[in-house]
Amino acid sequence: MLKQLLAGVALCVGLTQQAWAQLPPKREMRGVWIATVENIDWPSRRGLPTEQQKQEFIDLLNQMQRNGMNTVVAQVRPATDAFYASPYEPWSEYLTGVQGQAPNPYYDPLQFMIEETHKRGMEFHAWFNPYRAVFNVSRSSVAANHITRLKPQWFLTYDNKKYFDPGVPEVRNYVTMVVRDVVKRYDIDAVHFDDYFYPYRVPGKEFPDNVSYRLYGNGMMKDDWRRANVDAIIEMLSVAIKAEKPWVKFGISPFGVWRDRSKDPEGSYTHGGMTNYDDLYADILKWLKKGWIDYAAPQLYWERGHRLADYQVLLNWWSQHGYGRQIYIGHGVYRLGSNPAWKNPRELPMQIEESRTLNTIQGSIFYSAKSFRGNPLGIEDSLRNHYYKYPALRPVMSWLPNTTPDPPYFIDAFERPGGLEIHWTDDDTSGRTKQYVLYRFEANEPINATDPTKILAILPQAADPEYKDRTYVKGKTYTYVVTALDRLQNESLLSEPLRMEIKNGKTTFIFEP
Repeated sequence: MLKQLLAGVALCVGLTQQAWAQLPPKREMRGVWIATVENIDWPSRRGLPTEQQKQEFIDLLNQMQRNGMNTVVAQVRPATDAFYASPYEPWSEYLTGVQGQAPNPYYDPLQFMIEETHKRGMEFHAWFNPYRAVFNVSRSSVAANHITRLKPQWFLTYDNKKYFDPGVPEVRNYVTMVVRDVVKRYDIDAVHFDDYFYPYRVPGKEFPDNVSYRLYGNGMMKDDWRRANVDAIIEMLSVAIKAEKPWVKFGISPFGVWRDRSKDPEGSYTHGGMTNYDDLYADILKWLKKGWIDYAAPQLYWERGHRLADYQVLLNWWSQHGYGRQIYIGHGVYRLGSNPAWKNPRELPMQIEESRTLNTIQGSIFYSAKSFRGNPLGIEDSLRNHYYKYPALRPVMSWLPNTTPDPPYFIDAFERPGGLEIHWTDDDTSGRTKQYVLYRFEANEPINATDPTKILAILPQAADPEYKDRTYVKGKTYTYVVTALDRLQNESLLSEPLRMEIKNGKTTFIFEP
């Protein structure tokens, strides 16, 4: 009986995986982190000439686009410094080697990154570190106008790093002001924080916030007070971001374990490690329940079957704890080849497959960009030829502004050398249309726009949009439809079809009313 049950489970799993392999999701977050702190991903080193910095970023974007990514999460404030022209904080030392020194020849890296990302139809999530102020007290470059010099009473030194004290109310106001300034002045698609709130514990050392606790603790237990401090800034930021631009998303990428089941009946079946709630004072579930954030991307950097933090256990736990917001899985590409489990070339692909079987998981973000270099264990091949072979729209967030455009309509088609040239237009005078999705169906094939394998291209809005179908085969009949997307990728109704007929060897195009 047990063998029959196991065989049935194996068959169901096999059928599920086969179904997903046959029809990938049409909407899926496919993101990649680009870390700038310590020049992890970009720029490759400090002090590179401007044009070389730009070219490196373009090369990264092109590589990630080939890998099927539709979103980049780029670190713009790694240590209370700026990869942009900030009125509040100095230029990052990771650009020029000296904090406070602008790029020369001058350019605004954030503006450049956003423009290049949007050119490729990808979203740009601006990644901030809220509380880290000096990465390494012993060797970091610190400008004279850095906030640690102007307001030293706001900062604490812990494990050779300087941090804002989250318990000081003025600190929360300051960080909110810095983030709001970027939302206001730059065309970002999201504000993104990673897992660093209160710093990770160092054995034998206590975070030295007794002074602010005495001043502001109000009789609370210290752990509860610390969590309340982090809650306060998340709520403040949520309000500030949406007040500035209601369509800008707010996402958090927490450590992969919220809390162990041994400490909380709502926790996961994990054991003995660090947790968001007890060690980083980040009550991520509260933020999801309250709707303060739009997505969470938990960092599930462990393998399937890990003794203390099993990927599958955590995947299923997070799939049940989104509370109507979106959950993307953070995958550790950097782990490839690091131990016997991660030397299995199927480990990461299987993690993607398993996440796709859960309809409350909306995609993946990969850490980090440089980890793809050299195609370790064939991961780029897996993405390009299988998992991300077909394009995907990003998941829609129904609670954000929905400005679905009217559908476009075809106006002409011509057989040209090398393919079929298709022209369409739209009557959008409001500026809602930001992109088009062009679909193609074979003769006698039903029009099914939920099938991403039928997407020919996702294209930017243009005054006279056109596309050359280079895979068009003369003598075959096709049906084309096109839709319009707003900036949040809400999709219009389908256009009227462009159909083809072949009579006496001559192709006729039919624009249906």
